Amino acid sequence: MTPASFSDFGLSEAVLAALARKGFEEPTPIQALAIPRLLSGDAHLLAKARTGTGKTAAFGLPLVDKLREPGPKVRALVLVPTRELALQVSAEIGSFSAGGSPRIATVYGGASMGEQLRRLARGVDLVVGTPGRVLDHIDRGTLDLSQLEWLVLDEADEMLDMGFIEDIERVMDAANPGRRVVLFSATMPSPILSIARKRLGTFEQVEDATKPVEAGLTDQVWLEVRERDKLEALCRIVDSEDEFYGLVFCHTKIETDAVARALAERGYASEALHGDVSQDMRERTLGRFRERKTLILVATDVAARGIDVERLTHVINYNLPYDPESYTHRIGRTGRAGNRGTAITFVTPEENRRLFFLRKASGDGLRKGAVPSVTDVIDAKRGRILVKAEAAARDVLGLDVPEDDDDADEGGVSDSGATAAAAGPAAAFYSLADGLLARLEPRDALASLAVVAYGSDLDPRRYGEVRDVTVDQTGTARLYVGVGKRDGAWPKDIAEVVKRLTGLPDRQIDDIEVLERFSFATIPFEAAERAIAEARRHRGAPFVKLATPKGPAPRGPGRPYAHGKPGRKPGPRRPDGKR
Repeated sequence: MTPASFSDFGLSEAVLAALARKGFEEPTPIQALAIPRLLSGDAHLLAKARTGTGKTAAFGLPLVDKLREPGPKVRALVLVPTRELALQVSAEIGSFSAGGSPRIATVYGGASMGEQLRRLARGVDLVVGTPGRVLDHIDRGTLDLSQLEWLVLDEADEMLDMGFIEDIERVMDAANPGRRVVLFSATMPSPILSIARKRLGTFEQVEDATKPVEAGLTDQVWLEVRERDKLEALCRIVDSEDEFYGLVFCHTKIETDAVARALAERGYASEALHGDVSQDMRERTLGRFRERKTLILVATDVAARGIDVERLTHVINYNLPYDPESYTHRIGRTGRAGNRGTAITFVTPEENRRLFFLRKASGDGLRKGAVPSVTDVIDAKRGRILVKAEAAARDVLGLDVPEDDDDADEGGVSDSGATAAAAGPAAAFYSLADGLLARLEPRDALASLAVVAYGSDLDPRRYGEVRDVTVDQTGTARLYVGVGKRDGAWPKDIAEVVKRLTGLPDRQIDDIEVLERFSFATIPFEAAERAIAEARRHRGAPFVKLATPKGPAPRGPGRPYAHGKPGRKPGPRRPDGKR
């Protein structure tokens, strides 16, 4: 029987309080399978669970519960395939802890070794890291696993694909033989099972057999937007749609209130929902949202738990979700029951490297888009006004208005109902029309009436500027370097080339990708220009230029933010796992 709440597991009060703060109420299937087993007994555990099922909490909660008392040496190690995942897992586990326990350190390649050394020297209970950097610390003698109690392998199949199995076995050899191994993997290929049988002997195996969230009816788009331009981008998206009825997710209560208030000041039917909202007010707010009196509900993840509203057209991630699970839960609120929906995620230039987990959670569904231009928005509004005007001509004035453009070209608008309508409820409208036509030409009369009715809506000055991120001199650029694997280059060699040309420290050189004939690296835009200039001045330097981004696909009707798919695979790694 699946536990009804986390309190059924026997977790400590401190952990339960942390879960309450995060708004976690009911465990997911993989959590119900793994947590009780990890809190009791000592058997090794192999768990099959895809991304987005809550697996970080499935092993993170037992670790936090078991590591409440600090030890002299590292007691738990979580191995993950990438530095991005290391940061996310570390942050998620840290959010379950209270009072600074357990002490957590995150170690991964491409970051300052000095800072990691200082953190380890101060004493930690739990380390989250990539295999290559963990081995670096083991070889240096700065990571002692002789008293390790827990070894967690997260995304084991991905580590297998990336060639980390030998590194993992080296880590196992360096660890306390009595440690308990916990392995999480989306798939269970035979090499992983073979290692488990050879290395672990007896182990338990569990599987989350629930079906994934159906995203087939949800159009998933990410937009690169500066923090200060998010509100303007959101308003343009709302106004470019024929119908917008959706949830906007923010991280904090303060930002939730600020966004909802700013939208209301601009005339949108919006309200905020977060943890400080009383239960009575929450019910009234949700009632107005379900009745569509409120069309935009701005909420935190905690407050949105339990909201089940039909026919949402949009989910907007105003802030990038912290983890794949949050992303999956958010976007799963639209595109339901045969109805199409759209999930749009705002990503600031500084957050570009965190896109990898969105791509993992979305499969192949996530694509890059662009914020609608002011022209796009005004055109969309004008089209809706014309539709309303034609409907009014039919329904109020009783005119015979053709349903499509072809019929309109043939016959135009018939005044067959005009005489009768003028004597009925429509008399006041015809009187107004007669008065305007007595003073103005027909076209001018219509335009002046439109100004009175829609002047604010169709005024481009209503919208502010959303600057193009790609030309921002303070952003990042993708640098092409004309050497690759056939030249014997590895990521660290590319980093050295970039450092020589720019003088940048390691922390500002990111996302290195080494291909057969050339390589890429992401660095600050200004430094990229400097690298190009320096390479031209020095003979023998590799050819360097700005990488050419893929151009946008043609915009489709009603989708001004629809662009082509991005598609870049993670870069290669050295056989020894180092970056």
